[in-house]
Amino acid sequence: MAWFVKIERGIVDKPRFDQFVAAHVAYVNNLIKNGHQARSGYWAERGGGMLIFQADSIDTAKTIVEADPLIANNCVTYELHEWCLIAEPNH
Repeated sequence: MAWFVKIERGIVDKPRFDQFVAAHVAYVNNLIKNGHQARSGYWAERGGGMLIFQADSIDTAKTIVEADPLIANNCVTYELHEWCLIAEPNH
């Protein structure tokens, strides 16, 4: 599987955004449970964040990203990129 990165920017006020945080966390935990190696977080200065995960293709990655409650509820805009690793730790 390839790695993908969703970089997002918040577009709503904090009270509206916060309504969907619990659903977003559950969504990320479900991605982890289903083998996508997902990690999500926000920028320390607020206003955006990032999700990194694995998927079979860019089309699958886009489907995964569009299921994020923050996107489905128009709380963020995003960019989606395939991340090509140049080095990985030995397993």
